[in-house]
Amino acid sequence: VYRPTMQLSGILFSLLGWVLSCLTTYLPQWKNLNLELNELEIWTMGLWQACVVQEEGGMQCKDFDSFLALPPELRISRILMVFSNGSGLLGLLLSGFGLDCSKIGERQQEQKKRLLLFGGMLFWISGITAIVPVSWVAHSTVQEFWDENIPDIVPRWDFGEALFVGWLAGFCLVLGGSLLNCTICSTEVHPSSVHYAVAEQQDQCQHL
Repeated sequence: VYRPTMQLSGILFSLLGWVLSCLTTYLPQWKNLNLELNELEIWTMGLWQACVVQEEGGMQCKDFDSFLALPPELRISRILMVFSNGSGLLGLLLSGFGLDCSKIGERQQEQKKRLLLFGGMLFWISGITAIVPVSWVAHSTVQEFWDENIPDIVPRWDFGEALFVGWLAGFCLVLGGSLLNCTICSTEVHPSSVHYAVAEQQDQCQHL
């Protein structure tokens, strides 16, 4: 009874995590910088561009000129986030064909289980590769913020909204993959087998 519900919940959590992972990849708010000298401007930095938010002029963004000019954590994070998006999309395709409610390959249950297993493993990989870069950027931001070698008058970068979206994306992907893999270990009870078992018990009672 619970197997289709768990599969549906796993797919929904994984889909939500994949959408949030894609959103995290392209959001420019990985780091925020609020200048005390000019509180009307907020600088943000993402994996692809840097932006300045002005109270009167809106947001203006500029793409990074060179990939090699980025800090190491942003370079690696860009690669890992793109890999996370790709593995999450592949996991959605494979696990979608492996669902019990899918009409494709109904007579090949072992193949459907393998697809569901591979899909769940891809969701795990996608979730981990989303959590790692977000946590790395957060760690480097904390180190720079409390670095005593930097003068106090120099503005410090702070956490951006994209980091929290990335953590939520990784959690949803890992949870979705875990739910899908848990259904592989469970056995599905068909209604016909239940009716047959009840009829057999009634027949034995009549003989007694």
